[in-house]
Amino acid sequence: MIWTTQPRSEVGGISFIRAGTGPRLYFIHGVGLRAEAWMAQVSELSATQDCRAFDLPGHGASRALRCPATLAQYTDRLAAVIDATGIVAGHSMGAMIALDLACRHPHLVRGVAALNAIHRRSPKAAEAVRRRAADLSATEPADPEPTLRRWFADQDTAERRACREWLIGLATEHYKTAYEVFAAEDGPADADLARLSCPALFMTGGDDANSTPDMSEAMARVAPHGRAAIIDGAAHMMPMTHAGPVNAELAALIRQASR
Repeated sequence: MIWTTQPRSEVGGISFIRAGTGPRLYFIHGVGLRAEAWMAQVSELSATQDCRAFDLPGHGASRALRCPATLAQYTDRLAAVIDATGIVAGHSMGAMIALDLACRHPHLVRGVAALNAIHRRSPKAAEAVRRRAADLSATEPADPEPTLRRWFADQDTAERRACREWLIGLATEHYKTAYEVFAAEDGPADADLARLSCPALFMTGGDDANSTPDMSEAMARVAPHGRAAIIDGAAHMMPMTHAGPVNAELAALIRQASR
């Protein structure tokens, strides 16, 4: 997979990559990334689905939100441009948005996949992410290397190089706005998960230290139609690094939501 920039469409200030025909399948990336992070999924699943991979507000070519922002504002900006019910897959902060979309805009979502999502961070993890958010400057670019080490360790791969390019290419204030929202959230409330009426897939990497298998399994137990999938050997960037098993799990969700 070559993570090159793809042509985009735009509606309501939100840019997105579009490919394929069929039922809708929406993708929402995480902080600092862009729609191309989903190209391994779009390339395969567009054979049967109308895939739309969004740029988050302030990322890629999408118009930014005002700062400070809330998770609900990110969700509602995307909800405003979704014009057909579909399956929604989100990664990291995108998983927070996907679950919020399924909870608050259920008429738009017939299935949801939360990849590498957080749920009830430990006190140590919560303090670490809040400290990283507090250290961000609105004017001075952040060093991407600590983030890349958390995602890829010291591996030098095409995926790591693509993420580095996206991180350093993002306007500093927009990264800070999104990361502060990410750091302030602690995952969906159990009461909201319990009200999910659609099939819900909670998937993470067995080696993801921050979006842990325990988190995905806990959410799956609460959601009425929830299922957990743990990808052995994968870490936080598994949609890029472990596309095969990720795509297989998404295909299973598509089949489940189509019954």
